[in-house]
Amino acid sequence: MDINNKLNKRWRFSLGVGTEDSVVDLMQNLVMAKNAPKQLKGSYLIKATASLEVLKMKLRLYIEFNLVNGTIVFQLQSKIDEIGRMLGGWLKSTYST
Repeated sequence: MDINNKLNKRWRFSLGVGTEDSVVDLMQNLVMAKNAPKQLKGSYLIKATASLEVLKMKLRLYIEFNLVNGTIVFQLQSKIDEIGRMLGGWLKSTYST
């Protein structure tokens, strides 16, 4: 993530790496859900939703600790909110069928 390049060394290897790990975990669960049999999709989507929530909290920490410009974080949060809406729709459609 480009946002981590702006962090000082103290935060880059703690919060920065943790944030990148959350993004990778989210993507991994989305790929697993895409390729999983129908009865297993829901569990991967729930894990992806949890990863998304963790990512949101980590981004809030960037603002709380004044680590980066708030505008950058707000732009990322709007994209994450959109991903959350799409993920929620996918999860809802999985359990309705």
